[in-house]
Amino acid sequence: MTLEDWLRELGLERYCSVLSQNDIDFDTLLDLEERDFEKLGFSLGHRRKLMRAIEARKLALDPRQTTPSAEAPAGTTAARDAERRQVTVMFCDLVGSTELANAIDPEDMGALIRRYQDVCAGAIARFDGFLAKFMGDGVLAYFGYPLAHEDDAGQSVRAALAIVEGVAHARRPDGQPLEVRAGIATGLVVIGDSTGAGKAREPEIVGQTPNLAARLQALAAANSILVSQTTHQLLGRQFEYQDLGKHALKGFAEPVPVWRVLSEAVVESRFAAKQSAGPSPLIGRAEEMGLLRDHWNHARQGAGQAVLLQGDAGMGKSRIVDALSQDIGEEPHFRVLCASRGCGTQHRRNGEPHGGPALDSDR
Repeated sequence: MTLEDWLRELGLERYCSVLSQNDIDFDTLLDLEERDFEKLGFSLGHRRKLMRAIEARKLALDPRQTTPSAEAPAGTTAARDAERRQVTVMFCDLVGSTELANAIDPEDMGALIRRYQDVCAGAIARFDGFLAKFMGDGVLAYFGYPLAHEDDAGQSVRAALAIVEGVAHARRPDGQPLEVRAGIATGLVVIGDSTGAGKAREPEIVGQTPNLAARLQALAAANSILVSQTTHQLLGRQFEYQDLGKHALKGFAEPVPVWRVLSEAVVESRFAAKQSAGPSPLIGRAEEMGLLRDHWNHARQGAGQAVLLQGDAGMGKSRIVDALSQDIGEEPHFRVLCASRGCGTQHRRNGEPHGGPALDSDR
């Protein structure tokens, strides 16, 4: 894999030219520190993403190293001691790797494994995951540890989809594409204490969730992603699924509901995707809605307005913005949907090229 290919998998291909201009190749890149990338013009978010991917690549080259991303970025708080928290766990592995290893030269197999690990590390870093461990052709990743994000379950599935797509571009010696499978589960775990010694130390995770993710991975067919019931509930309508019914899994007393992820769905916003039965009634927000409507009316009259709606996660910010959007109805306006990881598509209402004020949500 070339440096350009690797950066493209991370979504950082825009920096290929600046690295080339500074005579930075793949080997040199692995020796750089965050302050070096800052001098090269990398944004803060892209520096964090690149540093996670570099640590993951170092782990792929030398599994004896300390697990990557165990320390939080400067200015943030991460789990260090063992704690009880919700984590989404992803297991993935190559399909038919044992048969392949018996059929080809060990050097060729090693090159394929490194290519596969690069794809996995890049996808996990791109979608804010924590690459916990390489186990031969197996990969273990956490989403929601050491730092929690607003959509860790969704990010885990996006990472898995990217892995399936990326691995398909790698070819076996006979020309056939490599195949991968993944299992994803979400639940409460105890995580944080390190096991092992020296450079082999890694965060220990205890609970039913990693076991379930491993069983789902073993159940998955080639190039498929299976998710648990809790993960499916958290995802809502963000993805298209196939309901596989209940399956008896080793170590679980009752049959377990399983869904296969088919693709990412086209939805207006993350908030809308999670409202499978429609939004709940808006109660006790008359004052806030009145204030927002006043600002909207001023904007319609030509007076520029900007409103920042702040609150803890789960307080209903997106629900309030959605209610305002319904209240506005067919009044001409743009709706610009933004996520915490970047701005998305601008949606036009009433077919007008300049539809009026902008409503910005889903941050």
